[in-house]
This record gives sequence, structure tokens and C-alpha cells, in this order.
Amino acid sequence: MIVRFIARDGTATTTAATPGDRLLDAAQAHNQPLEGTCEGQLACATCHVIVDPADFARLQPASEDEEDMLDLAHNATRTSRLACQIRLTEALDGLTVRIPE
Repeated sequence: MIVRFIARDGTATTTAATPGDRLLDAAQAHNQPLEGTCEGQLACATCHVIVDPADFARLQPASEDEEDMLDLAHNATRTSRLACQIRLTEALDGLTVRIPE
């Protein structure tokens, strides 16, 4: 499956990802600047991404804990998510996310 990352400077990178992986793992495997300091334990927002509005409805809804962490994320938007909480599936093929400022 394919995931598209839009860097802070607007540069787009298309990468191959494996269904079942977390978006954070795919990002880090392809040198995207997402820290994931808490390793997916919902204790930080260092893997905050902004999902393309056209793709947002394809995601499973965020948990209440994820929503709480997104309240702390810098430059969060209506389509913000934590990459550690997005499990990639074939249904998400072509997902586009932006790395926020």
C-alpha cells in the first residue's frame, strides 16, 4: 500500500507501507520527522499529523485518550491525528498526511 507524506516545506514523499503497521512506524522507516517519544502509549503528541480532509473519513474515529493528547498538539486542526494510533489497512491505500509546522 502507498502512503503520501507532505513535509513542512510542502515537499511530497510517496512511500510503500505494510498493512497492519502503524502510520508512525511507516513514517519513521522512511525518515519522516515524527518522534513518537512515548512509543504509542498516548503520553505525548510528538507524532501529530494532519490527515488530508479527503482521507479523514476513511480512518477509524480517534479514542477519547487520543483526542485528549491532540488538545496538547501544536497547530492541531479538525483532521489532526496521532500517527501512532493509525493502523494501516488496505482501505487506507493512498492516505495523505501532512507533517505540521
